[in-house]
Amino acid sequence: MTNSPLESAGLRPRVDKALSGFLATQRAHLLEIDTALAEVADAVSAFVLGGGKRLRPAFAYWGFRGAGGADSDEVVAAVSALELVQASALIHDDLMDRSDTRRGEPSVHRRFELLHTAEGWRGAAAGFGDSAALLLGDLAMVWSDELLHSSGMALADLARARPVFDQMRTEVTVGQYLDVLTQATGDTSLERAGKVARFKSAKYTVERPLLLGAALAGGGPEVFASYAAFGLPLGEAFQMRDDVLGVYGDPAQTGKPAGDDLREGKRTYLVAAAYQAVDEATRQHMESALGDPALDDTGVERLRTIIREAGALAATESRIETLTTEALTALAEAPIEDEARTVLHALAEASTHRSG
Repeated sequence: MTNSPLESAGLRPRVDKALSGFLATQRAHLLEIDTALAEVADAVSAFVLGGGKRLRPAFAYWGFRGAGGADSDEVVAAVSALELVQASALIHDDLMDRSDTRRGEPSVHRRFELLHTAEGWRGAAAGFGDSAALLLGDLAMVWSDELLHSSGMALADLARARPVFDQMRTEVTVGQYLDVLTQATGDTSLERAGKVARFKSAKYTVERPLLLGAALAGGGPEVFASYAAFGLPLGEAFQMRDDVLGVYGDPAQTGKPAGDDLREGKRTYLVAAAYQAVDEATRQHMESALGDPALDDTGVERLRTIIREAGALAATESRIETLTTEALTALAEAPIEDEARTVLHALAEASTHRSG
């Protein structure tokens, strides 16, 4: 096995190849409609191929292998569809959060806002950018379906996988809504923070990809139960690591400005744990500062200090370790192929101890 579990079975370049080929075909189709759509095709390709860990395809692929599936380019193409679901979610997420950058580059709505300005078109540049991002995010979701079903997998395999794929896409969409709702209502309960993390990210990052792979391979109920017991706590730990990086991460590693989650007012487990621990005056300060897009570096650092001194950072790190241990215990007992178990263990460690 190579140093990174994401490279096992040569998976990452194979996923990139499948995505590149599919997107090139889609670009040709768009240009047949209108040459003005070149910008749309290029923007989606740049977003999808310009970065990303390929974590979701990796969990799906090794979920497939663990359930007894044989390696093929067709299954790699099928699991690569998850990257288009991820692209859709991120494009929409950046739009809703008003994020200026993604992976160190302009977010999609900013990219099209800049295009509008550069071309001197009519109307509001920001409105054009927002509309373009909304539509491109939808397009990526549509294409995820098309890539899955044009992968070359047998129709019977795809029919088993379809309910998992559909449920996953529903869950991530309503999870996004719950995130927006939580910011609007200011709900700072640990229960709400946990539910948002579970449905917005945890399930579609690990559990559903694993179950998708198991369905494609025709895995039995014992495999499905084991993957759920492994995937859900690991997905929650992954999201909590993401939340920690959103507050304390290095922008050079995360690709987003430091403290963006605080400016966006995200009510994460980390923030909810701090709310539970601080006094009323500090809570009121947090309430006024969280979600302030004009929050400067000094304000961000003050919130970081409050969260750390409240013990919330330590509590979140402890929760990450507890969830990871729970997941790895379930994995050790899962009735799956040993090679897949080894790689899934390494993926679990990599996803919860990452810096970006």
